[in-house]
This record gives sequence, structure tokens and C-alpha cells, in this order.
Amino acid sequence: MLIMERIKVIHVITRFDKGGSAENTFLTVKGLNKNKYEVILIRGLAEESRMGTEETAAVERNLREAEKCGVKIITVSELVRTIHPLHDLKALFDLIQIFKNEKPRIVHTHTSKAGILGRWAAFFANTKIIVHTPHGHVFWGYFNKWKTGCFILLEKLTAFITNKIITLTEQEKRDHLQCKIAPDEKFTVIHSGVDLSAFSDSQINAPAMREKLRIPPEAFVVGTTGRLTPIKGQRYLLEAAAMISPGNRDLFFVFLGDGELARELGKMASLLGIKNVMFLGWRQDVPEVMSTFDIFVLPSLNEGMGKVLIEAMALGKPIVASDVGGIPDLVAHNRNGLLVPPADVEGLVDSINVLLHDPKRREVMGDRGKVVAADYSAEAMIKKIDLLYHDELSYFIR
Repeated sequence: MLIMERIKVIHVITRFDKGGSAENTFLTVKGLNKNKYEVILIRGLAEESRMGTEETAAVERNLREAEKCGVKIITVSELVRTIHPLHDLKALFDLIQIFKNEKPRIVHTHTSKAGILGRWAAFFANTKIIVHTPHGHVFWGYFNKWKTGCFILLEKLTAFITNKIITLTEQEKRDHLQCKIAPDEKFTVIHSGVDLSAFSDSQINAPAMREKLRIPPEAFVVGTTGRLTPIKGQRYLLEAAAMISPGNRDLFFVFLGDGELARELGKMASLLGIKNVMFLGWRQDVPEVMSTFDIFVLPSLNEGMGKVLIEAMALGKPIVASDVGGIPDLVAHNRNGLLVPPADVEGLVDSINVLLHDPKRREVMGDRGKVVAADYSAEAMIKKIDLLYHDELSYFIR
């Protein structure tokens, strides 16, 4: 009996934490058919994420689960998200050596920094197929004009050696085309898959979780989930909370997630005099906590897709979100949520107030969101990635 040789594919990412890009990568390496693919994951140490004990434990569980599924894990300690010339050069040479030793048919990089180093390492190691998923971009909202220009130039140069660039949304693709990163034919759109099983579980007991968090049953909860970092725009939600909540004892604002701004945002909430605000840090029971929300808010300044929006919609939550990046591909204004310009505090206030006083509208938007969420399964994403690999491999066999 003829035994087919498995196709070796290496995935590369810097920060393997519990963020959207890392979760996408985890679902991909875990879900690829191991009878067809020999899968290796190269990751950095994610020290920049400043993960707490619970998040670190969750990441370790993901790594163990991936290994049980047949994924080989390689850690490159110098592969960090922050720019560091010596570390970056060391990481580049380490990646080249790994690729030369492993001889993968495909190298698939994730996020900007790993994408630059990983793709050039694959090129110097003579890897035939190089695929990149940016998981958003840094073209605006992150750095100053000079630094952003350097990133765009690097992306353009690196696109020459890339076979395919996977964007998570049509808007992300349009942004890349607007910056002339690569011609249209180099891009393909594959929505980020989400494991919705925990968020679609009818056994979630929202009242019990409210009691655990000491949120009154009659309270109205405005919540957000995500790393506490400038690009996520949580400070604008706090400013909005200060304008909405005075005198309203039944209005709670819940921030679920951790990050470098945790202490600063806590101080800001105190200075603004917001009474009912909760910073819960990173938790393992994310679906249960999010089930207590009446409205889900994502005030990001830039966003590749916003995986957490899918999770919130799977729970039937109406959305208030920034009209930026890939968010409008998920949230249709006045259908399953309300869109506001990024950094628009008054827009957040108005939109939250609209939904606060209209329970029927919240219900309709929540039901519509459940329909949208159903199209973003992890299985659908993996099938599309498998097809992309097949098409690229077929090109070299012709």
C-alpha cells in the first residue's frame, strides 16, 4: 500500500497568548488534518503580554493540547513583538537554521513582526511556499508617521517573496491595497475562525454569575473584553461611562481583560468618579462573565477583525463598536449593532444611551448577531486554509 508523505508546514508567531491572533493560530495548527500535514509551531515567549497567572496557565493548556494533537512546538526566545535589533537578528538566524533543518514545504507566518522575520528566514532557507496572515495591520493608530512609513516599506518589500497574504476581512484587504502592499491577486480573505462551543452553551447561568460578581439582578451592564492596551481604546469607554453614569446606581461598566494599562485605567476611573466600574482582569470563565452584559462595546482605534465581537454575538449581545478596520464587516449599523467613529466619546454615549432605553431593539440586534456569528466557525476557517495550501502546492507540481 502506497503511503503518502505528509506535508510539513511551519507556523510562526511572536506573542502566543490568549489574544485574537494567537487563538486563531492555535485553532489552525490544532485543526489541520495531521494525516495530511506535519505541523510545527514556532512561537516567542510572549513576555510582553505581561500575562497573569490564569492567562499563563491557559496558554500552557493550549500548548499541551496542540502537542496532544500532534503539533511540534519550538520556542525562539528572541522572537518578540517589540523592535530590538540584536534580538531580531538572532531570531532571524535561528529561524533560518530551523527552516533549513526542518525543510518545510510551507511556512505560514502570523502578525507583523513574525511576518517580516519569518518570511525572510523562509526565503533565505529556500522554502517554496510562504504564506502570511497579518491579523490586522499597523498602517495607522499604532506609531508615528515616520515609523509607520518604515513598516509599510518593509511590508511592500516582504510581499515580493510572499505567495499569499491572508486578510481576515475585506476591509483589511482594502487597507493593504490602499497602501499598495501587493497586487490584488496576492490576497485572499479568510475570516478568523472562532470556537463558539463555550459561547453557544445554553447551560451558561448569567444570573448566577451576576450574583458571584455582586452585580444586582436589575442592573444594566455595559461590558467590554480585550487586552488593556492603547489601541483598544478603553479610555474612551471610561470617558463615556463618566458622562452616562452619574446618579445611575443601576448602571455597571465591566472591563474584562488585562494589560499594560490596567493600573492607569483604574486610576482614571477613580478620578472620573465612576462608581460602578469593575476591572476583572483576565479570567478563564470569559463566556460566563460576558453573558452578564446587556451591551457589548468595542471602542478600538484599529482592529483586524475583532474575534471577541463574534463571541459576544454568539451570546446574543447587541454591539456598540468603532467604525474602523474589519469591524464593519461584522457589525452592520442599525442591524446587529451601532457603529461610531473611533475615539468619539459622544458617539459612544449616544449609542449606549439608545440601547440602554430600548430593550426591544437590543433583543432584535442580539438575535441578528447570533445569525452572523454562526458563519465564523473554526472548521470553516481551516477548510479554507487547507484549500489555499492545496492550490499553492498544485502550482509547484504543474
